Amino acid sequence: MTAELSKIRNIGISAHIDSGKTTLTERVLFYTGRIHAIHEVKGKDEVGATMDSMDLERERGITIQSAATHCVWNDHHINIIDTPGHVDFTVEVERALRVLDGAVLILCGVAGVQSQSMTVDRQMKRYRVPRLAFINKLDRSGANPQKVTEQLREKLGHNAVMMQLPIGLEADLEGLIDLVTMKAYYFEGDNGEHVVEKEIPAERLEEAETAREKMLDAVSMFSDELMEAILEENVSEEMIHAAIKSGTLSMELTPVYLGSAYKNKGVQRLLDAVNRYLPHPGEVTNTGLDLSNDEAEITVESDSNKPLVALAFKLEDGRYGQLTYVRVYQGRLKKGGTIINQRTRKKHKVGRLIRMHASDMEDITESSAGDIVALFGIDCASGDTFCDETVQVAMTSMHIPKPVISLSIKPKDQKAQDNMSKALGRFVREDPTFHAGVDDESGETVISGMGELHLDVYVQRMGREYNCEVETGQPQVAYRETISQRAEFNYTHKKQTGGSGQYGRVAGYVEPIPEGDEEFEFLNEIRGGAIPTEYIPAVEKGFRSSLDKGRLIGFPVLGLRVCINDGQSHSVDSSEMAFQAAARGAFRDVYGKAKPIILEPVMKLSVEGPSEFQGALLKTIMQRRGTVIGTTEEDGFCRVDAEVPLAAMFGYATDLRSTTQGKAEFTMEFARYLPAPSEVQQELIEKYRTRVKGEDD
Repeated sequence: MTAELSKIRNIGISAHIDSGKTTLTERVLFYTGRIHAIHEVKGKDEVGATMDSMDLERERGITIQSAATHCVWNDHHINIIDTPGHVDFTVEVERALRVLDGAVLILCGVAGVQSQSMTVDRQMKRYRVPRLAFINKLDRSGANPQKVTEQLREKLGHNAVMMQLPIGLEADLEGLIDLVTMKAYYFEGDNGEHVVEKEIPAERLEEAETAREKMLDAVSMFSDELMEAILEENVSEEMIHAAIKSGTLSMELTPVYLGSAYKNKGVQRLLDAVNRYLPHPGEVTNTGLDLSNDEAEITVESDSNKPLVALAFKLEDGRYGQLTYVRVYQGRLKKGGTIINQRTRKKHKVGRLIRMHASDMEDITESSAGDIVALFGIDCASGDTFCDETVQVAMTSMHIPKPVISLSIKPKDQKAQDNMSKALGRFVREDPTFHAGVDDESGETVISGMGELHLDVYVQRMGREYNCEVETGQPQVAYRETISQRAEFNYTHKKQTGGSGQYGRVAGYVEPIPEGDEEFEFLNEIRGGAIPTEYIPAVEKGFRSSLDKGRLIGFPVLGLRVCINDGQSHSVDSSEMAFQAAARGAFRDVYGKAKPIILEPVMKLSVEGPSEFQGALLKTIMQRRGTVIGTTEEDGFCRVDAEVPLAAMFGYATDLRSTTQGKAEFTMEFARYLPAPSEVQQELIEKYRTRVKGEDD
């Protein structure tokens, strides 16, 4: 089935942890007839939500991998990606937003805008994804949609406008008043499947009319026609819909919808809004790079009759080989057709083309522009572009954050060794933020990722999916080194063996780059050909290769500017190799003079819990060398935002649980690198020296 372009919607569901993303998706699948029974995330029925297909997800009650599905609502074909809320799995959100046209930002009706809501919002802005907001959990005690809408304006800078009012709140939530149609809607039946339209209760009419005026005032900014109609008191629903869509697509308006997914209220009206206001693929501008024309930027049109352009945005190793999720941007993808990977220039035959529904699959014969489907048995990497033989286009890739924490792992026996290699190979291909490699010095296998939970999940998956039990070492923080002052160098590399020797002299200075700038900068200020131009790249290469391992504790060096302003070459003995060696020698020589220091990763921490524990929360942060940035307190709940060194955060989850009787939660993401305190630096240097000495002995 290939849907008409204007009837396709590619949407993501994103939010802070525990805002109800997976529960909402479960209801959407039920109302659209994709599933015939509702199961809960932390299900008492031992089944678990459809979209959480991994055992670990069902046990922990969280989403780890984004899952794709599709459904049909009022003749509209909707592809949905349910994304994780934990910042450790942030790449799942990045790659989903990279290929989606619109999104639903879910907010908890009690907690409102939380730390991860801000991260998700930043990601949506990065990829210019228009969104609707859905304030969920209005059945919970303390729910206040007006307050949450206000937070959307203040904390996220959205022009948030409520499109509905609740009828009752908390335990008394009965239905919703729609401010566009000026009707009341009730959700009846065992699972809220019957939407009943009624007149607005008389006692709420005045309040609804006031709210409608405010709504019209806000949305009329996006339509001159509506503005005139308001003055003439001749407003039609079509005009309001057109104005809301215009504001949503320009990202200058965020329509706010209300409900409770768990109590089956408001979901169908949200689906109507998705069809009405979020863009179809033809309304979004997608750009690619023309590889046949010096990577010039071109527009990729959502036209099925043009040459094929498709992006592989997510990989999974399934039972039958690699499963590659692709978004078709242009042209058609056909079973049996030939596609070319633009990175490797390899040709592939499309053997099996499927549409995903969480972990279930549906075979299809072709897919057209704007669709999201999956391919089997195609060897590629996340972010590869596929085209047919007539064009050479690469879609721009996504933002991949760098890992901040490492862990050494060791298989328990030889059998586990082979399985561990298979598991790591698969995980690295699937997740660009997960790295694995062998430490040159210790010979240990080291895995790196975005946080403790991230690595913990992969270690558990090795045991479950590959029957590979591993022992883990101490978590290792990704420290960095830098210099703190300017220093000059003048180094000559001379080596005479039989025949021609090696000769190269480089002189200049190194200095720190101010915080927030580039990691490395190379300046060439050579005058009069003191070093021939053809050797300059070799000098830069020599300095760059020295940055991989600093001389204080063996970690990479950041924030370094190297300027060469003098040097000397020899007509016979100079070569690229000689100048690379001269640059490495100059780096060794000057590094100690430039007063090197150690930088540690500092995390942005957000802790939330009942107000009675505010003092305890602050204490847990202070004990871990944290700097409190701000605290907020509302309705018996408090939130503390702080910056804390990652090295001090190990075991924080256990500490926080015991301090607050399990009632507080935290999220953490990488903020920046800052100099470590002198006593920490001293300790790290001594440990490194002892280790190196031990290896030499």
